[in-house]
Amino acid sequence: MIIDCHGHVSAPAQLWAYKAVLLASRGSHGRGGVKVTDDEMRAALNAAEIGPRGHLDALAHHGTDVQLVSPRPFQLMHSEKPAKLVHWFAEECHNVIHRQTQMFPGRFFGVASLPQAAGDPIERALPELERCVNELGFVGCLLNPDPYENSGIEPPALGDRYWYPLYEKLCELDIPAHIHTASSRSERASYSVHLINEGTIAILGLLNSDVFKDFPSLKIVVSHGGGAIPYQLGRFDAPSLRGRGAGRFRDRLRLLYFDTVLYTAPALELLIKTVGADRCLFGSECPGVGSAVDPDTGRTMDHIRPHIEAFDWLSAADRETIFEGNARKVFKLKV
Repeated sequence: MIIDCHGHVSAPAQLWAYKAVLLASRGSHGRGGVKVTDDEMRAALNAAEIGPRGHLDALAHHGTDVQLVSPRPFQLMHSEKPAKLVHWFAEECHNVIHRQTQMFPGRFFGVASLPQAAGDPIERALPELERCVNELGFVGCLLNPDPYENSGIEPPALGDRYWYPLYEKLCELDIPAHIHTASSRSERASYSVHLINEGTIAILGLLNSDVFKDFPSLKIVVSHGGGAIPYQLGRFDAPSLRGRGAGRFRDRLRLLYFDTVLYTAPALELLIKTVGADRCLFGSECPGVGSAVDPDTGRTMDHIRPHIEAFDWLSAADRETIFEGNARKVFKLKV
């Protein structure tokens, strides 16, 4: 079985129109909601908007059996004011995803986006997380380490006690957080650059803190292969060999999990060899950024499975662990 731990919702246009109205009115017209039919939901999942195939068709073409689906992070507007806009939009995204999990049971599982309104205590995001897990059956959540969205205001590092109420709730619910930035307000650093930077900063904030000592059962997945960490491992490993920090940095990496949303074979090989197959979860973010066709292979770049299958240094057991075993364990999937 192939389980893709990193997918985002393909939603009907009504969801994006709802967001536009919220932003235009600043919420003065009330909460409102998204009304769509099942046929409109299916049409969105079959529309080829990002790549050459629609969402369902792309998954079938790639041989993906199960996908974990979350809101599209760049749409989440965590830095917008008033804060109620962030909450209302997240809730509607979750309602759409829940509908899709009901329409395609066993095919899609929901992953929530925390309604992280920049500057608010993280506790205010927890009621929606509880609703998603306890009422909608979601199996995890996204965690944006920078709800200010690269606007020049620095958020607390993930080792800061600001985040502790979230970590306590994640352990209580026994679900993982999947680190993934939202948007970037900077014209200097694009969304993709900010994503890589924040993934790197998130890892350092966690591993240079007492978080895993204080929350030994906490499960954290880092998206897109861990930012720059595998590539720049030596820069952080060397100081740890001089006795700085709690043990060797490369060993502490194994406190985390990493998805395989990297679009080239050398990058995937580096990640797996750096952190180990038992810490990697198959992910493709299909359809998404990587849904462009690579002229060298004739495949979309998010068709990651063939790269992993071609690694002759991986055992069959390792491949099974990456493709399904780790996702079953971390997200407690019953498939």
